Amino acid sequence: MSDELARAAAVLRDARAVAIACHVNPDADALGSSLGLAHHLTARGATVVVGFPNEPLEMPGWSAALPVDDLVVPVEAFPSSPAVMVTCDCAAFDRLGSLGASADAAGELIWIDHHRSNDGRGTIRLVDPDASSTCEVVARLLDEIGGDISDESAICLYAGLVTDTGRFQYEAATPETLRLAARLREHPFDHARLSQVLYENNHAAYLDVLGVAMDRAELDIAAGLVWTYVLWSDLESADAEPGDVDDLIDVLRATRDADTAAVVKQQRDGRFKVSVRSRGARDLSLVAAAFGGGGHRLAAGYTSEVGPAETIRRLRAAVTAAAPVP
Repeated sequence: MSDELARAAAVLRDARAVAIACHVNPDADALGSSLGLAHHLTARGATVVVGFPNEPLEMPGWSAALPVDDLVVPVEAFPSSPAVMVTCDCAAFDRLGSLGASADAAGELIWIDHHRSNDGRGTIRLVDPDASSTCEVVARLLDEIGGDISDESAICLYAGLVTDTGRFQYEAATPETLRLAARLREHPFDHARLSQVLYENNHAAYLDVLGVAMDRAELDIAAGLVWTYVLWSDLESADAEPGDVDDLIDVLRATRDADTAAVVKQQRDGRFKVSVRSRGARDLSLVAAAFGGGGHRLAAGYTSEVGPAETIRRLRAAVTAAAPVP
């Protein structure tokens, strides 16, 4: 990837205006990598905007711990035909939603990602499936561009690094990852507060929804699958927000009696977001790809148009048919 890294750095060094987009419903890796790059470029004098295709624009609660400043703009304010556009953490083009039109019209499109299932867009591709996170790839890009990493970029990149590695417990956390984390941690941001906002910041309503979801949880020993579901009406009844249930998958995945954990969450538009995690026996990126999604070997996701029961029936068949990882 060294040639592409050099090409991307050369474009961004000379760019006077850059539009950066990440995927819909951004996690800390998507928004952290976008903001980390944005702060580095603005410090060099470029005009930068960051966007994601949620309409209306709703910032994740944990983003309050990051220096968002006035960088993030709603979809209608995002450039329609940017000379230089960067995407961060988009495993598939459709994850850009309405910002896909801007990507199609961009003069130069730099695609930064770390998902093995990436679908191949971009005039310059910085895709490393062995990287722990998109933030790790962006950190390499900042080094290639040149200049010191600022305190603002450091906390943004660290947020994505720590979350996408599961607080450094996943297999993707390499020695390079840990060295980068130590380097970023040298900057004077409040590490304890950041961790609290990222991991211990749910509304009390989360407990109500958690109780409902755990009551529905089912263990399928034959398929090695444990799963549950959350309806939009559950959120409304508990006065909870969609982000309040992001940690449900981590509760299920602790079940040692199943290799695969799945949470089926209904979205505002009625469709269902499916999050799946493996303890190591199945390559879930292939399973998710069969349903139009993607991700990593041990963590993946996709969107389902059918209800929880049928979604799980299809997922069970796909997981059962998947070849065991050697």
